[in-house]
Amino acid sequence: MKSFKKYLAEFIGTAVLVCFGCGTAMLVGCDAANGSGYLLTALAFGLSIVAMAYCVGNISGCHINPAVSLAVLISKGMSVKDFCGYVVAQILGAFAGSGILALIFNLGSVKDQTGGFGTNGLAGVNGSVAAGLIVECVLTFVFVLCILGVTSAKAKHGSFGGLVIGLTLTFVHILGIGLTGTSVNPARSIGPALVALISGNSEPMSSLWVFIVAPLVGAALAALCYGFLDKGKEKKKK
Repeated sequence: MKSFKKYLAEFIGTAVLVCFGCGTAMLVGCDAANGSGYLLTALAFGLSIVAMAYCVGNISGCHINPAVSLAVLISKGMSVKDFCGYVVAQILGAFAGSGILALIFNLGSVKDQTGGFGTNGLAGVNGSVAAGLIVECVLTFVFVLCILGVTSAKAKHGSFGGLVIGLTLTFVHILGIGLTGTSVNPARSIGPALVALISGNSEPMSSLWVFIVAPLVGAALAALCYGFLDKGKEKKKK
């Protein structure tokens, strides 16, 4: 039952992240000519993390992101069984969040300014797969490195940890939105892409693998890097 509650918390958290983050992007658009759309979308994703961190963080840790869960797994902060359960719950949550948006926008005849339920793509890097991989890897590395530092047993951020993590997600979105739409989260990319496919738009599926592989690589590198830095600090103290 305890594991189920953690998985349910991850499902809810990811659904909220996708619903509010991608939903905002769908409403305001992410055109470079309209910078306010960038900021509103970045804030929507960041504030979703803040809200969920203080809502389900004490239940599941509020990963709501397979990349974060992978980093925690590598850091020996969770079991393989829980990792698998978290990832399944996160993907299902992202799909549910996108499904809610599909219902709202279709029933209300609201125009989707992104053209694909807030899916990620490579248009901002002129279709370059290599550039997209680098962007997502770097953004995820920074985001996950922050999470590992803030949630470390040695961290002294007190109750402000969730706020710091949310602001960092906002921070990476400000740069990444115009390049790839900013994923840093495989579940966040998979959910909207699947709903777009069901709705007849298969284009996001062609580059989906980039937004699965790159965040996972970036997260793994962040975990290894933080582990190295943290161990070095321990030895120095001794």
